[in-house]
Formats: sequence, C-alpha cells, structure tokens
Amino acid sequence: MIRVRFAPSPTGNLHIGGGRTALFNWIYARATGGKFILRIEDTDQARSKPEFLEEILFSLNWLGFKWDELYHQSERFDIYRGEAQKLLKEGKAYIEEKEGKQAIIYKVNSRTIEVNDLIRGKIEFQAENIKDQVLMKSDGTPTYNFACVVDDAAMNITHVIRGDDHISNTPKQIMLYEALGFKIPEFAHLPLIMGKEGGRLSKRTGATAISEYRNMGFLPEALVNYLLLLGWAPGENREVIDINEAIKLFDIKHVNKTAAILDMDKLNWMNNQYLKTKDPEKLADEVIPMLIDKGSIDKDNFDRNYIVSLLKLFQARLTTLNDFPDWADFFFVQDVVVEPKAQEKYLNKDLAREFKLFLERLDGLKDFTVENIEAAFRDVLKELNVESKVLIHPIRVALTGKTIGPGLFEVIYYLGKERVTKRLNRFINKERA
Repeated sequence: MIRVRFAPSPTGNLHIGGGRTALFNWIYARATGGKFILRIEDTDQARSKPEFLEEILFSLNWLGFKWDELYHQSERFDIYRGEAQKLLKEGKAYIEEKEGKQAIIYKVNSRTIEVNDLIRGKIEFQAENIKDQVLMKSDGTPTYNFACVVDDAAMNITHVIRGDDHISNTPKQIMLYEALGFKIPEFAHLPLIMGKEGGRLSKRTGATAISEYRNMGFLPEALVNYLLLLGWAPGENREVIDINEAIKLFDIKHVNKTAAILDMDKLNWMNNQYLKTKDPEKLADEVIPMLIDKGSIDKDNFDRNYIVSLLKLFQARLTTLNDFPDWADFFFVQDVVVEPKAQEKYLNKDLAREFKLFLERLDGLKDFTVENIEAAFRDVLKELNVESKVLIHPIRVALTGKTIGPGLFEVIYYLGKERVTKRLNRFINKERA
C-alpha cells in the first residue's frame, strides 16, 4: 500500500508552500488508494507552540485534507535514542562530548549516492561533500534527518513527497536508511513556488499562512484547485477542476520539474469561478459571521433568506467573500453614505422633479416586483423623454452611495419601497432647500 506523510513543525503557521506539499501527498494517497499520514515534527520543544499546532490542524481540515494516522515526534524520543544506540554498538556512529554532555554522530563514508527522483529523474551526490551527521544532540533530542528516517521507516512510508528545498537532505537520509537497515522509500521533490516577479515568495507576493487566505475570503476548494495547478495540470487546457475528478487523473510522475509561479490575479480569478457557482445557502454560512462582526446585522435577529437573496445578486461579481460585506453594506443601513466623487459626478444637478416622478410611479405599484419596478422606470423615461443613463446612474448613487453594483431594479426591490423613498427624498428635499 502507498503510504505518504506530511510532516509540519508547529514552530509557525501552515504557509502556502506547506499547503501545496500537503495537497500533493494527500491527493497521491487518495489517487492510489493509499494512506495519508500526518506527523507533527515537534522535537524543538522551545519553539513548538500549541497555537501553531492548532492552526496547522485547522488549516488542513479547512482545505479538506483528512489524515488517516497522526503522530507526534515529541512522544517518540525513546525510539530515536534506541536506534542511535544501535548504530553506536555497530561502530557506525561515535560519541562527541562537550561540556559534560554527549552527542551521537554518524560517521559518513565516501561514496556516490544515487536518487531516482520521481519528478526530477536521476540525481547523484558525492558523500565526501557531506560532513558527519549528528543523530542525537547533546540536549537529548534527535536531529531532523535522523528522526525523519526513523519515523519514515517505522511508519512504513513508501513515498516521500516534499519541496525541492529538501533535496540536500535526501543523500544524508539515504545513508541513514542504509546504516539502519531500513528500506529506502521513493522520493519526489516538488519544484519551489516563486513570486510572480521572480525570486522566492515573500509576504508581499503571497507567502502567507493558509489561515490568512481564509481570512481574506478565499474558498478552500478554490485555493486547493489553484495549488494543484502549481506543478500539475489536468490536461486539455483545463484549469477549474473538481478535486474528486482530479484524484482520478493525478500521477506524481506528471508533476512539472520547473518552479511554479504564484499569481494572485490568477488565484482571484479562480476564487471567482467557485464563488459564482457555489450554493448561496453555503455562502450565507460564511458571510453571516462577517456581517455580524461588522455590525451589519444583529446575531440574534436577522433574516437569513434576505441575505441569501442578496448573495444571489452579488455572487457572480465577487472576487472573495470579503467583497460582499463591503459591496452590499447599503442594504444593511438606514442612511447610506454617498461617495463624494460619485455625488459630484451624478448628483450635482437638480433632479428633484425626476426623482419625485419616479417615486410617484413606485408608490402607485400594486405589486412591488422587479418587473413592475422596471416598467415604472421605463414609463418615467418616456414621460421625461430622456435616455436611461440620465436617471439610472443618479438613482443608483442616491440609493447605494456607489457607482457600480447589481441591477438597479433588483437593488430597489431588495431595499424596499420605504428605504428607497427615504433615500431619494433626501435629495429631493435637499434641492428644495
């Protein structure tokens, strides 16, 4: 059985690169009917923090990467010490003493080490360029490479899939596999993720925590789809692909060798593709807490159906979930704030007569429907003998404070006759004053 592992250290949050590594391990396990192992590499007791572990587990769950087994290296120190002692007894390691404390060091022998990487092909290393390797530090904790090898063997890991920044660790680990008599797993090193302008990712170019992407309003399925494209393609120039379909197509050997480019514009586009087709009821589950936090709605008294209806108006335009509370704010207030530039452009002349006539038509409607609102508007245009743009933009700005948004007649319908009347009267009365 294929067994892969993702092994984060809880010394920081799960970042975008780690998220992609987790994805490629998880999807390979699912594609092959294998197991996805989560191993928390928390041997650094001083830097490992519970809040980082909590964030990592939350982010993996949010992305949908359910693990089959979970291990903590901090619970396995006795196992590492035992394996190091074996190498000492066999003369493959020696003790180095400093200030009364002992470290166990593996002695490296000169040789050529070959790796048949599933992505990069054959790679050769010369062991003479590698110094003797610390197995157990003088403080009694194992080194990264040693604990990694012991655990991968104990957990029957068949494939090690990780970023190619780990390539320099691979020959060191192969020597330790052999010295301990363990079966060597296959290796696949993923290309690094680079910034759009070249160079390694920085915070400015997207190197931030997965939880931050969530806070920015990205959907997990959109982020997973995008991360999948950073090194792999489903073929036929497809970009938007359901994860269950991707699982059927995925093969680790088809991952690109070249570095992937993180393009926030592309991620925004991808998120929009998912937002505009997602069930508005599920979107409501996400945006309602945002609206409560913003003070737009009372957590104990709000109309969920109203919010779902508004989401249907906006969702095709949304780039992130965070756009909704900002763009739809005028639906949740009594008095709207008009952008100064919008007021200067569209409300700087006397429109009292036009607004009043439109309100009279609205007031006369027996059924306040989108279709009837539009018909009333068309009647006013006809009576005044003006083009649509003469009224549609000023009315939108007066009602919403913004120059763009959903269809005006839908906006009027969901604002309701009372608020529409109040907002337009504000400008009618202002002109009279």
